[in-house]
Amino acid sequence: MLFITSNYILCTSLLLTLFTHTLGSTRFNLSLPHQHPYPESVVQELQRKVNVSVHRRQMLGVYDKGQSSSSSSSSSSSSSSCLTGNPIDDCWRCDTNWQANRQRLADCGLGFGKDSLGGKGGQIYIVTDSSDSDLINPKPGTLRYGVIQTEPLWIIFSGPMQIKLKDELIINSFKTLDGRGANVHIVGAGCITLQYVSNIIIHNIHIHHCYPSSPGNVRSSPDHYGRRTKSDGDGISIFGARKIWIDHCSLSHCKDGLIDAIMGSTGITISNNYFSHHNEVMLLGHQDDYTPDSGMQVTIAFNHFGEDLVQRMPRCRRGYIHVVNNDFTQWEMYAIGGSAKPTINSQGNRYIAPANPNAKEVTKRVDTGEWADWDWRSEGDIMVNGAFFIPSGGGAGRSYAKASSVEPKSSALIEQLTMNAGVLGGNRENGDNGPSDGGGGYYGGGGGGGGGGNNGASGFFGMIFGAGIGAAPSSSPPLMTVLMIIMSSFLLIILSTTRRLGFWLLLQL
Repeated sequence: MLFITSNYILCTSLLLTLFTHTLGSTRFNLSLPHQHPYPESVVQELQRKVNVSVHRRQMLGVYDKGQSSSSSSSSSSSSSSCLTGNPIDDCWRCDTNWQANRQRLADCGLGFGKDSLGGKGGQIYIVTDSSDSDLINPKPGTLRYGVIQTEPLWIIFSGPMQIKLKDELIINSFKTLDGRGANVHIVGAGCITLQYVSNIIIHNIHIHHCYPSSPGNVRSSPDHYGRRTKSDGDGISIFGARKIWIDHCSLSHCKDGLIDAIMGSTGITISNNYFSHHNEVMLLGHQDDYTPDSGMQVTIAFNHFGEDLVQRMPRCRRGYIHVVNNDFTQWEMYAIGGSAKPTINSQGNRYIAPANPNAKEVTKRVDTGEWADWDWRSEGDIMVNGAFFIPSGGGAGRSYAKASSVEPKSSALIEQLTMNAGVLGGNRENGDNGPSDGGGGYYGGGGGGGGGGNNGASGFFGMIFGAGIGAAPSSSPPLMTVLMIIMSSFLLIILSTTRRLGFWLLLQL
């Protein structure tokens, strides 16, 4: 029986070690129920995909140079010309038939917001009416009518349009705003509000000249409307929301923040956007004493922080913020600020300091002298024109080689990763006059159109994708997975022990 006992002890020891490691890693102090327990693994996965995409582009480029102009090399040449090294863009832009496969975009996310489904699996809803005249009973065909529906919807636009909002555009869960193939501008009162919702994708939209809305009644779902107080005038306000992905938008000229995420929001990716002409760009966290924001996790990747920006790129309260492969070409006060002990992981960015000798520092710790143990890291960043990043905590003396495979990157690579930041297919900056033409640029001629090749769809809804329009089931949390492994392992031990015991008894007969 010795072999049975030793086997049992060994397996039990290994399982308890795994179980203890899992519980120790999560520490049972997750501030939000949807907070990722292993943020460093999210960081590592993003960087792995960047390195794979960059390497693929480089290898295809070398291959093309070594090939003759034969027909066998044409497909490779076509692939290398569309690959940028940006893993989000490379995921869908090389598909020449992307208009028939719009919902593939939902599979291309990275970082903390990569699990956002948006309207995947739902119907295509086509915005054909740019008006916003009725806040309580919006007309079918308007953007407001689409975003308040309860079922998942993939919302596209019939052509170029400027939508001037009368009040906050309150978006319901499981929605995608997909501006590809059209030149769509959202302006006006309140702009976009994501409050207590999940699974939102906002892609390829101009959002600018947003100002505070007046108090009034606004519908938020087909069966509810209520009175809203005066809004702040954010471009996009994320309030107690999760699984949010904002990609390839151009944001500028708003009264308050361009993007603000507060009140326990988490699971957010802000990628490939072009920010310009604004003071307080991005706020992450409600107040220093609002402890649920300790669970906020945000990825800021491949963005261009451009002309006439002053500060908050972002300004963080608590949480874990991964700032990776962005191009910071202008600030007047500072780029990244924070208070209340946030973790800021800056990797592979380019920081170009202003001429002002008093504004060379990338970082700013706000209203505190007690920041020596705050984990602020800089790894592989490019510092230009005297820019400098002051690390602290673990980031002051560790390389974090295990957390990612980031290597020092050249300015050329940063420019390559961010060259398409902002709205694709036209001027990525926001002017005062809204859209002037239809799509154009990268997309060729295309209005919105239906998805999936269902050109015969009538009305405002296109074809249904997948097996249904209900919300997709969420994946099992890591702790549940470990418990299942433990239960399975114990079952295997019991079966193995029973078999061996029976064999031993048979020998005694």
